[in-house]
Amino acid sequence: MAKIELRHLDCTCDNYVTVEEWGVDTLKVSFYDTTTRRITPLILDKSTAIKFTKTLRTEINKIEN
Repeated sequence: MAKIELRHLDCTCDNYVTVEEWGVDTLKVSFYDTTTRRITPLILDKSTAIKFTKTLRTEINKIEN
């Protein structure tokens, strides 16, 4: 799997998200906050990553414009 870097721009600061393979069937998602200069890692196995994605998608769909 390729290492992916996403850059999220919001009204207050730039934030980076890096996704990379972390062992067999495991992903490491790292959130970097440029304001506080802190990295928060999130390590998920494949089944948890799939469940997390579905839950996140559901919550996004609940947001009203």
